[in-house]
Amino acid sequence: MSDSETWETLVRPYRELIAGIGEEPDREGLRYTPQRAAKALAFLTRGYGQSLDEVVNNALFETDLDEIVLVKDIELYSLCEHHVLPFIGKCHVGYLPKGRVLGLSKVARVVDMYARRLQIQETLTQQIANTILEVTGASGVGVIVEAQHLCMAMRGVEKQHSTMKTSVMLGSFRDNPPTRSEFLQLAGNA
Repeated sequence: MSDSETWETLVRPYRELIAGIGEEPDREGLRYTPQRAAKALAFLTRGYGQSLDEVVNNALFETDLDEIVLVKDIELYSLCEHHVLPFIGKCHVGYLPKGRVLGLSKVARVVDMYARRLQIQETLTQQIANTILEVTGASGVGVIVEAQHLCMAMRGVEKQHSTMKTSVMLGSFRDNPPTRSEFLQLAGNA
């Protein structure tokens, strides 16, 4: 499929959706909406076009550190796979290095790579934790995601102030209660 065919595959359904809800897709305010919406969707799902190697970009550094590294309050924006509506929140990533640390910005880039795909929050949390463990070889990883889901706030039960928290603990963060407790305290979730 050519780039123009791929682009048209994204644009056409937006035009059809606009007509399907009873609007006129050619009226002034909507004439270019299908193109803008397709461009927005491509941006919001750009994680599909990223690879872990590109994101990490060899930013692993040797260290003797054997204490928790925590990157807290990483903003994230994602789309749920059930309604393709946004969920917005923050992520806390902690790990216990075993010989090497990951560049600070790369932790946030890993979060973004997975957040910019269609999935549920539980899967997103698991993907981030597994990847940080794989990349760093850490003895333990903890990830907490807190998010507000517009599929719950704007439709359905319409609960605008509810948030969802998910966590994944791997290695020593799962098996060692003091390490887990320290992580939760540092992350502000004790």
